Amino acid sequence: MGQASGCRVLAVIGSGETSPTMVTVHKDLVSRLDTRDPAAVLIEDPYAFQENAEDVSTRAVSYFARSVGLAVTVVASASGDCAGGGRIVGSVEQVSDADWVFAGPGSPSYALDRWRDGPVGRALAERVAAGAGVTVLASAAAATIGFVAVPVYEVYKAGAAPHWLDGLDLMGALGLRVAVIPHFDNTEGGRYDTRYCYLGERRLAAMERGLPAGAAVLGVDEHTAAVFDLRSGTVEVAGRGAVTVRRMGSTAVLPTGTVTTLTGLRDLVAGRAAAEAPGDATARPWETATTDAQHPPSPLPLPEVTSDARRRFDAAERAGDAHAMVAVILDLEGAVHAWAADTEEDEGTPQARAVLRGLITRLGKAVERGPGLPGDSLRAMVQPLLELRSALRREGRYDTADAIRDALAAAGLEIRDDSGGTRWTRRK
Repeated sequence: MGQASGCRVLAVIGSGETSPTMVTVHKDLVSRLDTRDPAAVLIEDPYAFQENAEDVSTRAVSYFARSVGLAVTVVASASGDCAGGGRIVGSVEQVSDADWVFAGPGSPSYALDRWRDGPVGRALAERVAAGAGVTVLASAAAATIGFVAVPVYEVYKAGAAPHWLDGLDLMGALGLRVAVIPHFDNTEGGRYDTRYCYLGERRLAAMERGLPAGAAVLGVDEHTAAVFDLRSGTVEVAGRGAVTVRRMGSTAVLPTGTVTTLTGLRDLVAGRAAAEAPGDATARPWETATTDAQHPPSPLPLPEVTSDARRRFDAAERAGDAHAMVAVILDLEGAVHAWAADTEEDEGTPQARAVLRGLITRLGKAVERGPGLPGDSLRAMVQPLLELRSALRREGRYDTADAIRDALAAAGLEIRDDSGGTRWTRRK
Protein backbone atom coordinates (compact mmCIF):
# COMPACT_ATOMS: atom_id res chain seq x y z
CA MET A 1 0.00 0.00 0.00
CA GLY A 2 1.24 3.46 -0.84
CA GLN A 3 0.35 6.54 1.15
CA ALA A 4 -3.41 5.96 1.09
CA SER A 5 -3.70 4.50 4.59
CA GLY A 6 -5.83 7.43 5.74
CA CYS A 7 -8.50 6.63 3.14
CA ARG A 8 -10.87 3.66 3.32
CA VAL A 9 -13.64 3.86 0.73
CA LEU A 10 -15.95 1.34 -0.92
CA ALA A 11 -17.80 2.51 -4.05
CA VAL A 12 -20.63 0.36 -5.40
CA ILE A 13 -21.64 1.33 -8.97
CA GLY A 14 -24.85 0.15 -10.62
CA SER A 15 -23.61 0.39 -14.23
CA GLY A 16 -21.78 2.69 -16.63
CA GLU A 17 -18.56 2.25 -14.69
CA THR A 18 -16.38 2.95 -17.74
CA SER A 19 -18.64 5.50 -19.39
CA PRO A 20 -18.57 9.32 -19.49
CA THR A 21 -21.35 9.40 -16.86
CA MET A 22 -19.00 8.11 -14.15
CA VAL A 23 -15.88 10.17 -14.90
CA THR A 24 -16.65 12.74 -12.19
CA VAL A 25 -17.27 9.99 -9.63
CA HIS A 26 -14.01 8.22 -10.48
CA LYS A 27 -12.02 11.43 -10.30
CA ASP A 28 -13.51 12.19 -6.88
CA LEU A 29 -12.59 8.72 -5.62
CA VAL A 30 -9.00 9.01 -6.88
CA SER A 31 -8.69 12.46 -5.30
CA ARG A 32 -9.28 10.88 -1.89
CA LEU A 33 -6.02 8.95 -2.19
CA ASP A 34 -3.15 10.73 -0.52
CA THR A 35 -0.69 9.96 -3.28
CA ARG A 36 0.07 11.41 -6.70
CA ASP A 37 0.98 8.03 -8.18
CA PRO A 38 -1.49 5.49 -6.80
CA ALA A 39 -0.98 1.78 -7.32
CA ALA A 40 -4.13 0.86 -9.24
CA VAL A 41 -5.42 -2.62 -10.08
CA LEU A 42 -8.23 -3.82 -12.34
CA ILE A 43 -9.48 -7.37 -11.64
CA GLU A 44 -10.36 -9.16 -14.87
CA ASP A 45 -12.10 -12.14 -13.27
CA PRO A 46 -15.84 -11.35 -13.74
CA TYR A 47 -15.51 -11.37 -17.55
CA ALA A 48 -12.46 -13.63 -17.94
CA PHE A 49 -14.62 -16.33 -19.57
CA GLN A 50 -15.51 -14.03 -22.49
CA GLU A 51 -13.68 -14.43 -25.79
CA ASN A 52 -13.16 -10.65 -25.86
CA ALA A 53 -11.79 -10.47 -22.31
CA GLU A 54 -8.49 -8.98 -23.39
CA ASP A 55 -10.29 -6.31 -25.44
CA VAL A 56 -12.54 -5.43 -22.48
CA SER A 57 -9.46 -5.00 -20.29
CA THR A 58 -7.72 -2.89 -22.91
CA ARG A 59 -10.71 -0.56 -23.22
CA ALA A 60 -11.04 -0.24 -19.45
CA VAL A 61 -7.34 0.54 -19.03
CA SER A 62 -7.63 3.16 -21.79
CA TYR A 63 -10.70 4.70 -20.16
CA PHE A 64 -9.06 5.13 -16.77
CA ALA A 65 -5.87 6.50 -18.33
CA ARG A 66 -7.59 8.94 -20.67
CA SER A 67 -10.62 10.03 -18.63
CA VAL A 68 -9.43 9.69 -15.04
CA GLY A 69 -5.65 10.04 -15.36
CA LEU A 70 -5.06 6.70 -13.65
CA ALA A 71 -2.52 4.09 -14.79
CA VAL A 72 -4.04 0.67 -14.15
CA THR A 73 -2.54 -2.82 -13.99
CA VAL A 74 -4.73 -5.80 -14.95
CA VAL A 75 -4.76 -8.90 -12.75
CA ALA A 76 -6.70 -12.15 -12.97
CA SER A 77 -6.90 -15.37 -10.99
CA ALA A 78 -4.94 -18.06 -12.83
CA SER A 79 -7.28 -20.46 -14.63
CA GLY A 80 -6.92 -22.50 -17.76
CA ASP A 81 -10.48 -21.96 -19.02
CA CYS A 82 -10.59 -18.20 -19.31
CA ALA A 83 -10.35 -16.45 -22.66
CA GLY A 84 -6.98 -14.95 -21.85
CA GLY A 85 -5.49 -18.36 -21.09
CA GLY A 86 -5.13 -17.46 -17.43
CA ARG A 87 -2.95 -14.50 -18.34
CA ILE A 88 -1.84 -12.39 -15.41
CA VAL A 89 -0.36 -9.01 -16.22
CA GLY A 90 0.01 -8.23 -12.55
CA SER A 91 0.01 -10.56 -9.55
CA VAL A 92 -3.08 -11.36 -7.48
CA GLU A 93 -1.18 -10.21 -4.39
CA GLN A 94 -1.40 -6.67 -5.75
CA VAL A 95 -5.11 -6.63 -4.89
CA SER A 96 -4.22 -6.46 -1.19
CA ASP A 97 -1.49 -3.88 -1.62
CA ALA A 98 -3.06 -1.51 -4.16
CA ASP A 99 -4.26 1.99 -3.34
CA TRP A 100 -7.17 1.59 -5.79
CA VAL A 101 -8.89 -1.61 -6.88
CA PHE A 102 -11.62 -2.01 -9.50
CA ALA A 103 -13.78 -4.89 -10.71
CA GLY A 104 -16.79 -4.54 -12.97
CA PRO A 105 -18.76 -6.18 -15.79
CA GLY A 106 -19.24 -9.85 -16.50
CA SER A 107 -21.07 -12.67 -14.74
CA PRO A 108 -21.72 -12.56 -10.96
CA SER A 109 -21.82 -16.37 -10.71
CA TYR A 110 -18.55 -16.74 -12.62
CA ALA A 111 -16.88 -14.15 -10.41
CA LEU A 112 -18.16 -15.89 -7.29
CA ASP A 113 -16.78 -19.23 -8.46
CA ARG A 114 -13.35 -17.66 -8.84
CA TRP A 115 -13.42 -15.50 -5.72
CA ARG A 116 -15.20 -17.57 -3.09
CA ASP A 117 -12.57 -19.17 -0.82
CA GLY A 118 -9.87 -17.85 -3.13
CA PRO A 119 -7.11 -15.23 -2.72
CA VAL A 120 -8.94 -12.44 -4.57
CA GLY A 121 -12.09 -12.92 -2.51
CA ARG A 122 -10.06 -12.87 0.70
CA ALA A 123 -8.18 -9.76 -0.40
CA LEU A 124 -11.43 -7.91 -1.22
CA ALA A 125 -12.93 -8.93 2.14
CA GLU A 126 -9.86 -7.67 3.99
CA ARG A 127 -9.91 -4.36 2.11
CA VAL A 128 -13.53 -3.71 3.02
CA ALA A 129 -13.35 -4.96 6.61
CA ALA A 130 -10.09 -3.42 7.74
CA GLY A 131 -7.97 -2.32 4.80
CA ALA A 132 -7.22 1.03 3.24
CA GLY A 133 -7.47 2.78 -0.09
CA VAL A 134 -10.38 2.82 -2.55
CA THR A 135 -12.24 -0.28 -3.68
CA VAL A 136 -14.64 0.13 -6.63
CA LEU A 137 -17.04 -2.73 -7.38
CA ALA A 138 -19.49 -2.28 -10.25
CA SER A 139 -22.14 -4.16 -12.22
CA ALA A 140 -21.44 -7.93 -11.97
CA ALA A 141 -18.78 -7.45 -9.30
CA ALA A 142 -21.19 -5.33 -7.24
CA ALA A 143 -23.75 -8.14 -7.37
CA THR A 144 -21.34 -10.50 -5.59
CA ILE A 145 -20.82 -8.50 -2.41
CA GLY A 146 -24.06 -9.12 -0.53
CA PHE A 147 -24.74 -12.17 1.61
CA VAL A 148 -26.67 -13.53 -1.38
CA ALA A 149 -26.29 -12.70 -5.08
CA VAL A 150 -28.42 -12.74 -8.23
CA PRO A 151 -27.32 -15.28 -10.90
CA VAL A 152 -28.24 -12.91 -13.73
CA TYR A 153 -27.07 -14.97 -16.69
CA GLU A 154 -28.69 -18.16 -15.43
CA VAL A 155 -32.09 -16.59 -14.69
CA TYR A 156 -32.42 -13.95 -17.41
CA LYS A 157 -30.46 -15.57 -20.23
CA ALA A 158 -30.85 -19.32 -19.60
CA GLY A 159 -34.28 -19.43 -17.99
CA ALA A 160 -33.32 -20.92 -14.63
CA ALA A 161 -35.85 -20.62 -11.83
CA PRO A 162 -35.26 -17.45 -9.78
CA HIS A 163 -32.90 -18.24 -6.92
CA TRP A 164 -30.13 -16.72 -4.83
CA LEU A 165 -26.47 -17.71 -4.77
CA ASP A 166 -24.32 -17.43 -1.67
CA GLY A 167 -22.49 -14.13 -1.97
CA LEU A 168 -19.15 -12.91 -0.64
CA ASP A 169 -20.99 -10.96 2.11
CA LEU A 170 -18.50 -8.08 2.05
CA MET A 171 -21.35 -5.83 3.16
CA GLY A 172 -21.70 -7.90 6.31
CA ALA A 173 -18.51 -6.27 7.60
CA LEU A 174 -20.41 -2.96 7.44
CA GLY A 175 -23.34 -4.36 9.39
CA LEU A 176 -25.52 -4.58 6.27
CA ARG A 177 -27.34 -7.84 5.60
CA VAL A 178 -28.25 -7.12 2.00
CA ALA A 179 -28.50 -8.52 -1.48
CA VAL A 180 -26.85 -5.93 -3.73
CA ILE A 181 -28.67 -5.55 -7.06
CA PRO A 182 -27.04 -3.30 -9.71
CA HIS A 183 -28.84 -2.14 -12.87
CA PHE A 184 -31.76 -1.53 -10.51
CA ASP A 185 -33.69 0.84 -12.79
CA ASN A 186 -32.85 -0.89 -16.08
CA THR A 187 -35.34 -0.24 -18.89
CA GLU A 188 -33.63 -2.14 -21.67
CA GLY A 189 -36.61 -4.46 -22.10
CA GLY A 190 -38.92 -1.67 -23.26
CA ARG A 191 -42.41 -3.14 -22.84
CA TYR A 192 -40.96 -5.95 -20.75
CA ASP A 193 -39.89 -5.43 -17.15
CA THR A 194 -36.09 -5.63 -16.90
CA ARG A 195 -35.73 -3.63 -13.70
CA TYR A 196 -33.75 -5.07 -10.82
CA CYS A 197 -30.85 -6.39 -12.90
CA TYR A 198 -33.19 -7.95 -15.49
CA LEU A 199 -35.28 -9.84 -12.91
CA GLY A 200 -38.43 -7.72 -13.16
CA GLU A 201 -40.93 -7.24 -10.37
CA ARG A 202 -42.45 -10.72 -10.46
CA ARG A 203 -39.19 -12.60 -10.07
CA LEU A 204 -37.69 -10.21 -7.53
CA ALA A 205 -40.82 -10.38 -5.37
CA ALA A 206 -40.63 -14.18 -5.39
CA MET A 207 -36.94 -14.11 -4.44
CA GLU A 208 -37.52 -11.56 -1.67
CA ARG A 209 -39.81 -14.01 0.09
CA GLY A 210 -36.78 -16.22 0.58
CA LEU A 211 -34.76 -13.56 2.40
CA PRO A 212 -34.43 -13.91 6.18
CA ALA A 213 -35.86 -11.40 8.64
CA GLY A 214 -33.65 -8.32 9.00
CA ALA A 215 -32.34 -8.60 5.43
CA ALA A 216 -33.10 -6.30 2.51
CA VAL A 217 -32.30 -5.59 -1.11
CA LEU A 218 -29.88 -2.74 -1.74
CA GLY A 219 -30.52 -1.57 -5.29
CA VAL A 220 -28.11 0.72 -7.15
CA ASP A 221 -29.44 2.42 -10.28
CA GLU A 222 -27.56 2.54 -13.56
CA HIS A 223 -24.95 5.32 -13.87
CA THR A 224 -25.10 5.71 -10.09
CA ALA A 225 -22.69 5.06 -7.21
CA ALA A 226 -23.14 4.39 -3.52
CA VAL A 227 -19.92 5.67 -1.93
CA PHE A 228 -19.18 4.32 1.54
CA ASP A 229 -16.57 6.31 3.46
CA LEU A 230 -15.64 3.72 6.04
CA ARG A 231 -13.48 6.10 8.08
CA SER A 232 -16.20 8.70 8.62
CA GLY A 233 -19.10 6.24 8.56
CA THR A 234 -21.01 8.10 5.85
CA VAL A 235 -22.75 6.97 2.66
CA GLU A 236 -23.18 9.24 -0.35
CA VAL A 237 -25.23 8.69 -3.51
CA ALA A 238 -23.62 10.11 -6.67
CA GLY A 239 -24.39 9.95 -10.36
CA ARG A 240 -27.69 10.07 -12.22
CA GLY A 241 -30.05 7.82 -10.25
CA ALA A 242 -30.77 6.58 -6.76
CA VAL A 243 -30.00 3.89 -4.22
CA THR A 244 -33.00 1.95 -2.97
CA VAL A 245 -33.45 -0.07 0.21
CA ARG A 246 -36.27 -2.52 -0.43
CA ARG A 247 -37.60 -4.87 2.25
CA MET A 248 -40.85 -6.78 2.55
CA GLY A 249 -42.36 -4.90 -0.38
CA SER A 250 -41.63 -1.39 0.95
CA THR A 251 -38.90 0.93 -0.26
CA ALA A 252 -36.73 3.79 0.87
CA VAL A 253 -35.28 5.77 -2.04
CA LEU A 254 -32.08 7.77 -1.59
CA PRO A 255 -31.67 10.02 -4.67
CA THR A 256 -28.41 11.36 -6.00
CA GLY A 257 -26.93 13.97 -3.69
CA THR A 258 -28.09 12.12 -0.57
CA VAL A 259 -25.60 11.88 2.28
CA THR A 260 -26.48 9.68 5.22
CA THR A 261 -24.70 7.81 7.97
CA LEU A 262 -23.86 4.15 7.80
CA THR A 263 -25.88 3.78 11.00
CA GLY A 264 -28.89 5.34 9.26
CA LEU A 265 -28.53 2.93 6.36
CA ARG A 266 -28.33 -0.02 8.78
CA ASP A 267 -31.58 1.16 10.35
CA LEU A 268 -33.27 1.24 6.95
CA VAL A 269 -32.05 -2.25 6.11
CA ALA A 270 -33.16 -3.66 9.45
CA GLY A 271 -36.54 -1.89 9.31
CA ARG A 272 -35.80 0.41 12.23
CA ALA A 273 -36.43 3.53 10.10
CA ALA A 274 -39.61 4.37 8.23
CA ALA A 275 -39.65 3.35 4.59
CA GLU A 276 -41.64 5.15 1.93
CA ALA A 277 -43.37 4.49 -1.31
CA PRO A 278 -41.62 5.81 -4.44
CA GLY A 279 -42.51 9.45 -5.00
CA ASP A 280 -43.56 10.08 -1.39
CA ALA A 281 -42.57 13.63 -0.50
CA THR A 282 -42.32 12.85 3.22
CA ALA A 283 -39.16 14.25 4.77
CA ARG A 284 -36.40 11.68 4.99
CA PRO A 285 -34.71 11.91 8.39
CA TRP A 286 -31.62 10.08 7.18
CA GLU A 287 -30.99 12.46 4.28
CA THR A 288 -28.77 15.51 4.09
CA ALA A 289 -29.18 17.31 0.79
CA THR A 290 -26.16 18.71 -1.01
CA THR A 291 -25.97 21.56 -3.49
CA ASP A 292 -25.85 21.31 -7.25
CA ALA A 293 -22.47 23.04 -7.18
CA GLN A 294 -21.07 20.18 -5.12
CA HIS A 295 -22.61 17.57 -7.39
CA PRO A 296 -22.81 18.84 -10.97
CA PRO A 297 -25.03 16.73 -13.23
CA SER A 298 -23.23 13.89 -14.97
CA PRO A 299 -23.41 13.47 -18.76
CA LEU A 300 -26.49 11.85 -20.22
CA PRO A 301 -26.36 8.13 -21.07
CA LEU A 302 -25.70 7.53 -24.75
CA PRO A 303 -29.27 6.46 -25.67
CA GLU A 304 -30.56 9.77 -24.29
CA VAL A 305 -27.85 11.69 -26.17
CA THR A 306 -28.90 9.88 -29.35
CA SER A 307 -32.59 10.68 -28.85
CA ASP A 308 -31.75 14.31 -28.18
CA ALA A 309 -29.62 14.43 -31.35
CA ARG A 310 -32.57 13.15 -33.38
CA ARG A 311 -34.84 15.86 -31.96
CA ARG A 312 -32.32 18.64 -32.57
CA PHE A 313 -31.61 17.43 -36.11
CA ASP A 314 -35.33 17.26 -36.94
CA ALA A 315 -35.79 20.84 -35.73
CA ALA A 316 -32.78 22.08 -37.72
CA GLU A 317 -33.99 20.29 -40.84
CA ARG A 318 -37.45 21.83 -40.55
CA ALA A 319 -35.80 25.24 -40.23
CA GLY A 320 -33.54 24.59 -43.22
CA ASP A 321 -30.48 25.27 -41.02
CA ALA A 322 -27.69 23.16 -42.51
CA HIS A 323 -25.11 24.51 -40.08
CA ALA A 324 -27.20 23.42 -37.08
CA MET A 325 -27.59 20.00 -38.68
CA VAL A 326 -23.81 19.73 -38.98
CA ALA A 327 -23.43 20.77 -35.34
CA VAL A 328 -25.74 17.94 -34.25
CA ILE A 329 -23.72 15.43 -36.27
CA LEU A 330 -20.45 16.61 -34.73
CA ASP A 331 -21.93 16.49 -31.21
CA LEU A 332 -23.28 12.96 -31.67
CA GLU A 333 -20.03 11.70 -33.13
CA GLY A 334 -18.18 13.19 -30.16
CA ALA A 335 -20.50 11.34 -27.79
CA VAL A 336 -20.03 8.06 -29.67
CA HIS A 337 -16.26 8.52 -29.46
CA ALA A 338 -16.45 9.27 -25.73
CA TRP A 339 -18.42 6.07 -25.12
CA ALA A 340 -16.08 3.90 -27.22
CA ALA A 341 -14.11 2.74 -24.16
CA ASP A 342 -17.22 1.62 -22.27
CA THR A 343 -16.97 -2.05 -21.30
CA GLU A 344 -20.73 -2.56 -21.05
CA GLU A 345 -22.25 -4.20 -24.14
CA ASP A 346 -25.77 -2.75 -23.91
CA GLU A 347 -25.17 0.99 -23.74
CA GLY A 348 -26.38 1.81 -27.25
CA THR A 349 -23.13 2.48 -29.12
CA PRO A 350 -24.04 0.48 -32.28
CA GLN A 351 -27.47 2.15 -32.35
CA ALA A 352 -25.91 5.60 -31.95
CA ARG A 353 -23.50 4.93 -34.81
CA ALA A 354 -26.39 3.82 -37.01
CA VAL A 355 -28.33 6.99 -36.17
CA LEU A 356 -25.21 9.07 -36.88
CA ARG A 357 -24.86 7.59 -40.35
CA GLY A 358 -28.56 8.17 -40.97
CA LEU A 359 -28.29 11.83 -39.99
CA ILE A 360 -25.31 12.30 -42.27
CA THR A 361 -27.31 10.86 -45.17
CA ARG A 362 -30.26 13.12 -44.37
CA LEU A 363 -27.93 16.14 -44.29
CA GLY A 364 -26.77 15.44 -47.83
CA LYS A 365 -30.32 15.09 -49.09
CA ALA A 366 -31.46 18.23 -47.28
CA VAL A 367 -28.65 20.35 -48.72
CA GLU A 368 -29.32 18.89 -52.15
CA ARG A 369 -32.98 19.90 -51.92
CA GLY A 370 -32.30 23.35 -50.52
CA PRO A 371 -30.96 26.46 -52.22
CA GLY A 372 -27.26 26.71 -52.87
CA LEU A 373 -25.20 28.12 -50.04
CA PRO A 374 -22.75 30.98 -50.65
CA GLY A 375 -19.09 30.01 -50.74
CA ASP A 376 -18.07 31.13 -47.25
CA SER A 377 -21.16 29.62 -45.66
CA LEU A 378 -20.68 26.34 -47.52
CA ARG A 379 -17.02 26.21 -46.48
CA ALA A 380 -17.97 26.71 -42.81
CA MET A 381 -20.33 23.74 -43.09
CA VAL A 382 -18.14 21.40 -45.10
CA GLN A 383 -14.76 21.85 -43.44
CA PRO A 384 -15.75 20.41 -40.02
CA LEU A 385 -17.25 17.39 -41.77
CA LEU A 386 -14.09 16.81 -43.78
CA GLU A 387 -11.98 17.05 -40.61
CA LEU A 388 -14.28 14.53 -38.94
CA ARG A 389 -14.01 12.26 -42.00
CA SER A 390 -10.22 12.36 -41.81
CA ALA A 391 -10.27 11.49 -38.09
CA LEU A 392 -12.66 8.59 -38.72
CA ARG A 393 -10.45 7.25 -41.50
CA ARG A 394 -7.43 7.35 -39.19
CA GLU A 395 -9.41 5.32 -36.64
CA GLY A 396 -10.45 2.80 -39.28
CA ARG A 397 -14.14 3.73 -39.04
CA TYR A 398 -14.57 3.77 -42.80
CA ASP A 399 -18.33 3.16 -42.81
CA THR A 400 -19.09 6.51 -41.15
CA ALA A 401 -16.31 8.27 -43.07
CA ASP A 402 -17.77 6.99 -46.34
CA ALA A 403 -21.23 8.16 -45.26
CA ILE A 404 -19.85 11.70 -44.93
CA ARG A 405 -18.29 11.51 -48.39
CA ASP A 406 -21.53 10.20 -49.91
CA ALA A 407 -23.61 12.89 -48.19
CA LEU A 408 -21.35 15.66 -49.49
CA ALA A 409 -21.45 14.12 -52.96
CA ALA A 410 -25.26 14.09 -52.80
CA ALA A 411 -25.11 17.78 -51.90
CA GLY A 412 -23.24 18.47 -55.16
CA LEU A 413 -19.66 18.46 -53.89
CA GLU A 414 -16.72 16.56 -55.31
CA ILE A 415 -14.25 15.18 -52.72
CA ARG A 416 -10.64 14.38 -53.66
CA ASP A 417 -8.01 12.81 -51.42
CA ASP A 418 -4.37 13.31 -52.40
CA SER A 419 -0.97 13.64 -50.76
CA GLY A 420 -1.78 17.22 -49.81
CA GLY A 421 -4.93 16.26 -47.93
CA THR A 422 -8.62 16.38 -48.81
CA ARG A 423 -9.95 18.94 -51.26
CA TRP A 424 -13.49 19.70 -52.30
CA THR A 425 -15.13 21.64 -55.08
CA ARG A 426 -18.67 22.26 -56.22
CA ARG A 427 -19.68 19.92 -58.97
CA LYS A 428 -20.54 21.82 -62.13
